Amino acid sequence: MELPDLSVIDAESRQLALAATPFELHGALCGWLAGGGPSVREWPAKVLADDALPTPAPGSPLDELRLASAAQLSDRSFDFSLLLPESDASLAERSGALFEWCRGFLGGFGLSAGSRPSLSEEGSEALGDLAKLAAAQAQSDGDEEDEEALVEIEEFVRVAVLLLHGDCVLAAQHRQKLN
Repeated sequence: MELPDLSVIDAESRQLALAATPFELHGALCGWLAGGGPSVREWPAKVLADDALPTPAPGSPLDELRLASAAQLSDRSFDFSLLLPESDASLAERSGALFEWCRGFLGGFGLSAGSRPSLSEEGSEALGDLAKLAAAQAQSDGDEEDEEALVEIEEFVRVAVLLLHGDCVLAAQHRQKLN
């Protein structure tokens, strides 16, 4: 399943007065899901920890974002993608969005997985690395090497999220099947 277009996510999040960028919002949703949180229509209230937030309408861009993200995380083909600016955006815009995405992820993950999730050694290391990225600042300009590094960091984040989802959700499902 494809993620909805960034512009429609931005428009709906503004309409619902959500206090997060589309990048942070998607990161929080993915963190929530990767930590074991349920895929529910009222996800903005859950991932932004504000019960007063409205629930997206069925079939709306934010509802489609939830469905696509949950499907991508559960798909065994590893076809998971981050909601980020297009590759023709500036390095500053793309790196800033990635760091916002990571900040959102950590918040959503913490809300659903709790303070001491059961993680593999690799999962613990990945979570620590995501925390370092969340604390990073956008780079204002750069060269081709910086562009390549950003692509590698995006791929690392994508794989780290899948690893954490595997630790918290898939491993728990596997344990349930064994019992």
